[in-house]
Amino acid sequence: MKILNEILWPLVAVVAAFIVGGIIILLIGDNPINAYRLLLSSSFGSIGDIGWMLHYATPLIFTGLAVAVALRCGLLNIGAEGQLYVAAFATAWVGIKFGGTAVNGVSWAWASLPAVVLIPLCILTAVVVGGAWGAIPGILKAKFGSHEVINTIMLNFIGIALAGYFTQYFYKIPGDPIMQTANIGHAAEIPRLSEFLPFIPHDVPLNVAFLIAVLMCVVVYVFLWKTKWGYELRAVGENPTAAEYGGISPKKQIVVAMTFSGALAGMVAIGEVMGNRHNYYDGFSADWGYLGIAVALLGRNHPLGVFIAAVFFGVLLRGEIFVDAFTPKISKDLGWVLQAIIILFVACLQMYSRSTRTKGKI
Repeated sequence: MKILNEILWPLVAVVAAFIVGGIIILLIGDNPINAYRLLLSSSFGSIGDIGWMLHYATPLIFTGLAVAVALRCGLLNIGAEGQLYVAAFATAWVGIKFGGTAVNGVSWAWASLPAVVLIPLCILTAVVVGGAWGAIPGILKAKFGSHEVINTIMLNFIGIALAGYFTQYFYKIPGDPIMQTANIGHAAEIPRLSEFLPFIPHDVPLNVAFLIAVLMCVVVYVFLWKTKWGYELRAVGENPTAAEYGGISPKKQIVVAMTFSGALAGMVAIGEVMGNRHNYYDGFSADWGYLGIAVALLGRNHPLGVFIAAVFFGVLLRGEIFVDAFTPKISKDLGWVLQAIIILFVACLQMYSRSTRTKGKI
């Protein structure tokens, strides 16, 4: 029954959002059936469409897991956006400095490491830097009681600004009008899945980072529900006073949760820097850190739910492009409208389910 309830409420929220969205489409004088057909067919119409949709979903899996881990400890990590930015720049820096990068015959690198060393080093950099950036608000919360929402929002601005500064003045190719670093070395690049699966078109940017994201869903599930550390983290999220009475340190779990959350957000860099762009591009994120909050809420803070929710949002991100191009009156903002309505319904249904459980106990 509990599993059915966990699945039911998000499903109700999605269906209700599509109904409300359909009414909005009718009011502006367009056809909701045609709009939703375009939305779905552009993500499931072919193997290539599915690949593109999963590509859009990959960073949302990481950020959704990041937010979910923090929420399980009773924390709201608004800082996944900043965490993924600083991790992406650091990953690109390692790929440049140790990948043998040369521009116009001038070497930018300190060394030229082989792929078997450089790829794990870049992945480790993404995890460590994202985790360190997430640990800062965790430590401030644990030591001084400062609210993690305010701290993470402020750190978003700091992290993105620092990455932009170093890109502009130190690692951008001279004369390049685009705010981006030089490319990482080829040894730091991870392959696209089309190199292993020939039925995927070569122009689809879906890469090994998707498989890592799926693996992290399993890792987060095992950590939260099959280990002592995960149990302690969830106990603090349920009732910090009772957890402390049972010998669990809430302060320690706050730092652990925010560090783990930041590390997951930082792993967005694996797909974007190492698998897709092969450099750091200022503004590369489509607000994935903030969308991760919606993904976690819709997924009920469970790794399987996060994966399904990320795929759903991937459908919206992929489909809104085609809805904008092939409907007379609907813009790609339809995707944002549906996302906002879904979040509202999830929040309302969650409050309703909590009040129902409370009345049942009374």
